[in-house]
Amino acid sequence: MSHYAVGDIQGCFSALQRLLDKVGFSASRDTLWVAGDLVNRGPESLETLRFIHSLGSSSRCVLGNHDLHLLAIAHSDRLPSEYDTLDDVLNARDWPTLERWLRQQPLMQHHSEYNIVMVHAGIAPQWHTQQALQLADEVHTTLSKGDYRSYFAAMYGNQPACWDDALCGQDRLRTITNYFTRMRFCNNNGKLDLEDKGHKTSQRPGYQPWFEFHQQMQPNSPEIVFGHWAALEGESNNSHYHALDTGYVWGGRLTLMELETKKRVSISNT
Repeated sequence: MSHYAVGDIQGCFSALQRLLDKVGFSASRDTLWVAGDLVNRGPESLETLRFIHSLGSSSRCVLGNHDLHLLAIAHSDRLPSEYDTLDDVLNARDWPTLERWLRQQPLMQHHSEYNIVMVHAGIAPQWHTQQALQLADEVHTTLSKGDYRSYFAAMYGNQPACWDDALCGQDRLRTITNYFTRMRFCNNNGKLDLEDKGHKTSQRPGYQPWFEFHQQMQPNSPEIVFGHWAALEGESNNSHYHALDTGYVWGGRLTLMELETKKRVSISNT
């Protein structure tokens, strides 16, 4: 049995199938961990959702910003952008089933045996692992059991830009969501820069990739698997942080990593 983690699929189902065939993935034996952004930009978001949903207990997912965007379009006044490729999902006969399943996925997964956690974008440097799991569960509870329509109506925005334990209501949920699903750069106080989407050398003075501060503040934390940041091209230059978004949908690669051995396998979009 193997546990594989895959970076941002973004509706590139055919590529995912080729990659899983390359490693001989079997749903009866193996587990697929998906680091968020199952959908959008690629042409096969519906097929991707159907496949991951069909894996049942053989898959472990976290929500990414594109997955939340899909749910927001379905449950709020948010309109699709001109670049979205989500119409077939929203119009599918089985969308209600897929929607309920997607909305029940968490923002953070933990593999205790390998001492690994998986998120979409990152973990705030000031959060220890147990706190991060508890905060992720606040959003998960809202999405799966709470007033998720109010959550989606208030989800978009860059403020508050820094975590404060005293945050409450939709500001609290939005800030938690931004750390887990949108973060790239922050400063040493954990203040987010959500505008800079470039390579890790392009940040404003005082800002660094989140994992640089996280390593300093949480040196004994579990290893972290994450996606979201295609400009890293899969390289964090730190063996504790496993960047798996290698930008297949943008002409790059789709990457799979075996959690136990850390061995990577990729296919190119060429």
